[in-house]
Amino acid sequence: MRVLMTGGGTGGHVNPAIAIANTIRENEKDSVIAFVGTERGIENKLVPKFNYEVYHIEIQGLKRKLTLSNLKTAYLTVTSVFKAKKLIKEFKPDVVIGTGGYVCWPIVKAAADMGIPTVLHESNALPGVAVRMLEKYVDIVYTNFEATIKRLKYPNKAIRVGNPLINGFESDEKAVSEIKGDYKKIILSYGGSLGALRVNQEVMALMRDFSSKHPEVLHIHASGAIEKESTLALFKEYGLEKYDNLQLVEYIYDMPKKMAAADLVIARAGAMTLSELAMLGKPCILIPSPNVTDNHQYKNAVELEKKNAALVFEEKNLTDGVLTSAVEKLIFDDRKLSEMQKNVRSFAVENTNALIYDGVKKLVERSARK
Repeated sequence: MRVLMTGGGTGGHVNPAIAIANTIRENEKDSVIAFVGTERGIENKLVPKFNYEVYHIEIQGLKRKLTLSNLKTAYLTVTSVFKAKKLIKEFKPDVVIGTGGYVCWPIVKAAADMGIPTVLHESNALPGVAVRMLEKYVDIVYTNFEATIKRLKYPNKAIRVGNPLINGFESDEKAVSEIKGDYKKIILSYGGSLGALRVNQEVMALMRDFSSKHPEVLHIHASGAIEKESTLALFKEYGLEKYDNLQLVEYIYDMPKKMAAADLVIARAGAMTLSELAMLGKPCILIPSPNVTDNHQYKNAVELEKKNAALVFEEKNLTDGVLTSAVEKLIFDDRKLSEMQKNVRSFAVENTNALIYDGVKKLVERSARK
């Protein structure tokens, strides 16, 4: 199978694309798979690690304010499709798969115009601009949330399959036992790979006011790269370095293991994070980022909150002691944790990667028979 993958802007778009590509390659060793992104996108860092080639196309997103940049965006929205057709003619894909972000538009639209099978995957509860623009033209729209389907204009094309994951987020009992040791409970908290100032501030206060007073609770927090120094300064200012049960790190490299061991996770509400939490059935407190398009993290989090699978706090509502009070009530309430575990687990789809691969394969086979 010859496959062009496209999706960029954030890891939340790129990582699902990599997961789909890896699954196709695992099932079809002779497959030829390449990615299409922009020259400045994060896909240029993430994709080559998995030995896929990245082609580039010039396209950009709309700014929220009226600017001259939006005139260029309008121009590129039209002209990039013609350039994408040239790339497609040279690569000759059997299928084009997009996972969101504005870079999807020219490649997926061009492929649909040329009669090539096209597939989209939407990770977020609220479909993004690119998906809304393209759903009319594609063959299949895969979704992570059931609620997404109701928000599409062409729900008949949509199938809920969950979110494809690169790493296997499954419980490793031996690893969990090693991490947990003699601790009764484990709290895992983080705000993303780069960090989140408000999350770091709130978690440092939580460590000061609650975790430090409970030596039976291991609390691991990742500050992120950008916020590393300021968070460490606060950690020291609060005198937290003297407590053996408090760990402050920049990044968690073995996230599947740490998350599997956690009794409670405090995190942002990106689609990838929620899929990982669901796969492992982790009770969670979500603090959605307010700095994302269409406030989609909040809308993701609300889907879990509706099912009593998570506690959700917007940053604007995190007044003094709110997070600490929530953790204090929840961490030792085994009945509530068990209920949340069951509810969040209901959002998981065990065989997401296989479902997408099987669907793509059948689509390509049907197209070949025409």
